[in-house]
Amino acid sequence: MGIPSQYTSDACISAINSYYHQVLSYGRERRVILDAPIHDQDCLLANLLAAHFLCSTDPSRAPFHFQAAKSRLEQATSYEKAVFDAINSLISENRDDDVAVECHAKLLNDYPKDLVSLKRAQLLCFYMGRPDLSLGLVQQVLSTSSENLRLTHNWWHVALCYLEGHASMQKVLGVYDHHIWKELEGDDATSPEVYLNALGLLLRVYVRDTLDVFEDRMKVLADRVKDEANWHLEWHLDLLILWALAKTGELSKAEDLLKGLKSRICSMNKKKQQRMQRGMLLAEALYEYGRGNNKKALEVLGPDFDANDCKMIGASDEQLEVFNEVWYDMLLNAGQATKAIEVIEKRIKKRRSPFHVAPAGNGSDMNILERGYAMTGRQEAQVAGEKARALESAYFI
Repeated sequence: MGIPSQYTSDACISAINSYYHQVLSYGRERRVILDAPIHDQDCLLANLLAAHFLCSTDPSRAPFHFQAAKSRLEQATSYEKAVFDAINSLISENRDDDVAVECHAKLLNDYPKDLVSLKRAQLLCFYMGRPDLSLGLVQQVLSTSSENLRLTHNWWHVALCYLEGHASMQKVLGVYDHHIWKELEGDDATSPEVYLNALGLLLRVYVRDTLDVFEDRMKVLADRVKDEANWHLEWHLDLLILWALAKTGELSKAEDLLKGLKSRICSMNKKKQQRMQRGMLLAEALYEYGRGNNKKALEVLGPDFDANDCKMIGASDEQLEVFNEVWYDMLLNAGQATKAIEVIEKRIKKRRSPFHVAPAGNGSDMNILERGYAMTGRQEAQVAGEKARALESAYFI
């Protein structure tokens, strides 16, 4: 990433770079960072990143690496000291989330190419229920780092903040046109990444019944992704393409893609087939959802669907969340408002648990509740609507 630090081992550098790749690509091999201090026990960054990783996976081992990092502060570069302050603010016993955000903002102001620290800060902001803070950090970094390898995805986060905050759809449209789709004009553009973020955003827009604002953009995108060269690169992308093709009437192409996914499943060993089963069911449901067959889609997913059980498709928690919203939309469209209300109320109650780090509710949850209450004639509809507006307006205070 072009970040100034001190290493004495190529193997240590390789381990840290592999860790960065895992973090930015939502990989499952983040424990590779534990190899870095083995190769260079005196590297501050290696020990610090290892300590941060261990805080959530094996807390008893974290203090050893944290103290090893702390002992190297006098010889540290200014970047290493800034990262130390930022991570220390996250893992200290007297953690103050506002202070942690400030430390990361200062770090990113001085080192805007540090995408791993940006990702760390984004997660903190979302767990605080303050995507407005995340929006500010992303815009701060993007304004100085046009060569970002994660440029399109970071702009996806910006658009998502606007969408969740119920900002003008013109703002969301502007991000789509001028930052996400425009990325395709670059000589070094990675088209599948652009399509992934574009489709993920449009699916969220569709669930909120505001896709008409995007006019013919959905059709333009579907025309691009019906090219089979874009298929079978990532399961997550394939599932989004399935929905887009079905939604725009490209049923023959959608069926071809679905058959291809089933063929891939059949070629796997039994253990992997079982692991991918939920992902395949989600694919079939999205195909039916795109066609408007909500009842059929619900039959495929079953009564206890949870998108968090579909991580095998290679999507992050934030990217998976839209599939929960799709399920709620299916329930409401199929006349199962009571079931939708039950699921959302249970979800909000779970989020209020002291062991759950995410905010208790958001505008999207409340909008779905409002819609469900209204469909069943319950008086709580007005209260849910007022809560939704309050949560949405708080995004940009």
